[in-house]
Amino acid sequence: MIDEIVRDGARRMLAAALEAEVAAYIAAHADQIDERGRRLVVRNGRAEPRQVLTSAGAVEVVAPRVNDKRTDEATGERRRFTSAILPAWCRKSPKITEVLPLLYLHGLSSQDFAPALEGFLGSGSGLSAATITRLTVQWQDEAKAFHQRDLSTVDYVYLWADGIHLGVRLDEEKLCLLVMIGVRVDGTKELVALTEGYRESTGSWADLLRDCARRGMRAPALAVGDGALGFWSALREVFPDTHEQRCWFHKIGNVLSALPKSAHPGAKRALAEIWNAEDREHARRAVAAFKLAYGAKFGKAVAKITDDLDELLAFYDYPAEHWMHLRTTNPIESTFATVRHRTKVTKGPGSKAAGLAMAFKLIEAAQARWRAVNAPHLVALVRAGTRFERGHLVERPTHDTTTTTTAAA
Repeated sequence: MIDEIVRDGARRMLAAALEAEVAAYIAAHADQIDERGRRLVVRNGRAEPRQVLTSAGAVEVVAPRVNDKRTDEATGERRRFTSAILPAWCRKSPKITEVLPLLYLHGLSSQDFAPALEGFLGSGSGLSAATITRLTVQWQDEAKAFHQRDLSTVDYVYLWADGIHLGVRLDEEKLCLLVMIGVRVDGTKELVALTEGYRESTGSWADLLRDCARRGMRAPALAVGDGALGFWSALREVFPDTHEQRCWFHKIGNVLSALPKSAHPGAKRALAEIWNAEDREHARRAVAAFKLAYGAKFGKAVAKITDDLDELLAFYDYPAEHWMHLRTTNPIESTFATVRHRTKVTKGPGSKAAGLAMAFKLIEAAQARWRAVNAPHLVALVRAGTRFERGHLVERPTHDTTTTTTAAA
């Protein structure tokens, strides 16, 4: 009963709005008449009833029609009245149009739309699998346009990079997605690039970075990624001034894989003493303690830390408020948890192009919920080249002022 009352109220309000829109259109052109003194814009009955899916359910609409006898002087064609509230092609409200792709992206099969939503909306029209197929084609076009956009107006100070592998139902090879997420000068996070690569190779990353540079991308101050990526060789070639930070999440996994399971609890605590240290000096002491505890028996595990130590501790040169963001590639990992959930439900996309489009739309939807980095005002100082020691801003040394004053005298 409640649903019927809501739908009836929605139908009445929509009908009143359409009548008011037509009345205003006719009144605006009441002064235009033909040689016989008859109006050129008049009412012309009503259109055939049709159902429109809204957030209140399926609502039957009988729209008023307009007979517009005027002609366009430029083209010679008859003018037509088009409702801004309910265009002739509209069968679903914008809210329903937004919900459909989100439901599909989050796991609802295209074959399940009609039975799943028919009871809720009161109608299954416009919910066919073909509708979703058209959407995926549209998403592919949107992903291509995104990949070609101009980057000269955006400045990414921090950059996370990672390769994500997804299974494809109709292809033996997995889809390898090269993902880059950046932090703008105002501290907000944004998807920078998403494209298909070949097994995270240096060549694939170099092609992506060169393309970003060609479209105007400026070299980031710091890039964060897994140490096994071909990304680093490509970064040194395209943006040699960008500093490197290895992801601690991936590094911890690599270290533990070189240790027996019995040693994992103690090793995790020892590694936490390094990446969660108060400053770089304390981190180096923790590295020495880790080497002393595990170096004799598990030299390979210790080498995974000592060989990349400078890159693992690079985040200490930046504001302390940003350390939690810069230690790992978590912004990418957490975002792609949704993508993996979707591909798990559907056993992977049907094609690589569909997988790329699906990932793009999922990230686009998630991007609206990303929060800015802590202390976003400090990002601009990082871009300006301001020095930070132990996570704190270093003011201009007093002896520089003294020297300048003496030289002027």
